[in-house]
Amino acid sequence: MTRRPLRRPSPARLGAVAALVALAGCNTVVMNPAGDVARQQSSLIVWSTVLMLLIIVPVMALTVLFAWRYREGAKDAKYEPNWDHSTGLELVIWAAPLLIIIALGALTWVSTHLLDPYRPLDRVAPGKPVTAAIRPLEVEVVSLDWKWLFIYPEQGVATVNELVVPVDRPVRFRMTSSSVMNTLWIPAMAGMIYTMPGMETQLHGVLNRTGKFEGRSANYSGAGFSDMWFWTHSVTPARFDQWVAGVRRQPRALNRATYLQLEKPSEKVRPIGFGTVDPGLFRRVVGMCVKPGTDCMQGMSHGGPAVNDRAPRAGEAEGALTREPGEKGDSPHFTAPRGQPGGASDTDSGANRNMTRSIIHLPAPIAGATARTEG
Repeated sequence: MTRRPLRRPSPARLGAVAALVALAGCNTVVMNPAGDVARQQSSLIVWSTVLMLLIIVPVMALTVLFAWRYREGAKDAKYEPNWDHSTGLELVIWAAPLLIIIALGALTWVSTHLLDPYRPLDRVAPGKPVTAAIRPLEVEVVSLDWKWLFIYPEQGVATVNELVVPVDRPVRFRMTSSSVMNTLWIPAMAGMIYTMPGMETQLHGVLNRTGKFEGRSANYSGAGFSDMWFWTHSVTPARFDQWVAGVRRQPRALNRATYLQLEKPSEKVRPIGFGTVDPGLFRRVVGMCVKPGTDCMQGMSHGGPAVNDRAPRAGEAEGALTREPGEKGDSPHFTAPRGQPGGASDTDSGANRNMTRSIIHLPAPIAGATARTEG
């Protein structure tokens, strides 16, 4: 029996095999998520891609066809130098992209409102509407350097770098940042939303199957960014209650002093549990007034009354934004020139270039203050 010589695989076949091997190790959680919101977002990606391919694929195919049909060696191709218009071709060229743009616009309009991260969920899964008996779980999120703080206000507990939620229960995230802008992203659950200092952003999501899913920061925030990730555990309601009871037994208390230590930069932080939480801590983080004696920012997105540590001082001016138009007056103008104007109506007069009248007169120094001259 003669042995047939082995055929060397072609480069195209080797490339296809290499691509399949590479794709086999890819994490397709974005296209196969565990939550209804993320699943709708993946469907939006698929439909948008299909609609765009309706134009891209024919254009790529026609490019190859025209290059082959009208190549230099083609003898049977018609040569029509005076051809310049075809009504049928013009209709195809303009109608097909226009229809696709209309379809993409309608799809974007509907999905933008349906998947608004601030919009409370009206269903937990297809055919499972959110009823009055289903109460969303509220989680307050603070992005720190470089870790995540999760506060459960209803349960009175908090965790660092560990998020646990009940399966098939809507979750409402209220988010802020301690220092720089960041992004919370749990691909299996929902899209990514920014966290910003002094502001509160929101996100609604749900997980429809139990398991452990990765969450991370999706916005570069410094040296410890690569290790700023956490595990999200989706558990049964009974298991969630057990977990809450276990965290409540932790001796640590999350108060203002603990938070000030926690917000200091640190990397590769293991999960931490806090058995008790200061109820007003998150509001103070949003208002940027956790440190004792600092004034909280008012009128921002955190809402609610101010939480300043002290009463207004005697004679302290009230903010202009909170006054009625008739209550607003004038303050002393310390930088106005003194004396008669030194200018002249003649545009060539040298008095118009004399700046001695614009000397700034500062108010008298406070008694007891030490003057310092910048050398």
